[in-house]
Amino acid sequence: MISRIARNTTTHCSQATKSAVTILSKRSTARLHTSRSTQLSSSSTITSSRRPSLRPLTRIPSMQARSMFIQTTPTPNEDALKFLPSQRILPASFGTRTMEFLSGRDAHASPLARKLFAIDGVKSVMLGPDFLTVEKVGRAKGDDASSGSVAAGDEDPAAVSWMVLKPEIFAVLTEHLSAGLPVVVEGTHAAADTAASEDDDEVVAMIKELIDTRIRPAIQEDGGDIEYRGFTPEGVVQLKLQGACRSCDSSSVTLKNGIESMLMHYVEEVTGVEQVLDPEEQVAINEFAKFEEKLKKQKGNGSEESAAGTSTAPPAL
Repeated sequence: MISRIARNTTTHCSQATKSAVTILSKRSTARLHTSRSTQLSSSSTITSSRRPSLRPLTRIPSMQARSMFIQTTPTPNEDALKFLPSQRILPASFGTRTMEFLSGRDAHASPLARKLFAIDGVKSVMLGPDFLTVEKVGRAKGDDASSGSVAAGDEDPAAVSWMVLKPEIFAVLTEHLSAGLPVVVEGTHAAADTAASEDDDEVVAMIKELIDTRIRPAIQEDGGDIEYRGFTPEGVVQLKLQGACRSCDSSSVTLKNGIESMLMHYVEEVTGVEQVLDPEEQVAINEFAKFEEKLKKQKGNGSEESAAGTSTAPPAL
């Protein structure tokens, strides 16, 4: 009996001990969870208080983000340079046509050309689909020499080097094109020299197609252009060179060896090609021819006078 009571007592003691241990364990676990949750909440509070606030990014305007790239290409004419911006120059309605301006007074249809003529040393401007050609004052040619102040082939006093002109031209092009300003005034149309017409016969239609598809792209590569002026009953195609090719020394070679050969090869009715000049250009050439003739006479008279001055009379007897 005593032993059974002792066993029961021992059993109750052990159960009581186990329950006490279990209670203590649960309390310690609860305290541990409470302390951890407190630490986490305090740390999150500190972190949230220290985290910097994010500001929304300011959107950069597309016009400011874009950059204007302009390349230059030399032409066969040393006084003309071809500029290639990274965007189209003339409106898409112009197609592959060009516009040429020989002075600031003629550039009323193009605000960009007027700005370029304001630069000292710019002689002519030709606007193309994706390029423009600027001709500077250089050697005296034609109307420059006809006045008599500058001899043909000599450097014009108003001549400026490309090292001086290029930065100014770059600045004008970058400012004008980046601002999205119009290159030509609204309502300006391209010349329709090679456009199909009801009055064109088969031969003229073939000539115009060759000019548009074969000849014009090749000449525009050199910073120039060509304008169809007519087809004579004798089979002569009348053309006008523009841009860098207009005042190039090899313009006659371009007409004869290049354009004439191609047209005569594909169109058997073509017998030749001739360049047609505007009345102002023709007057300048005529004046230049008169000036050259005048110089020849002056040189001839000077040589005769010098020869007469050096001759000595025979001694008197």
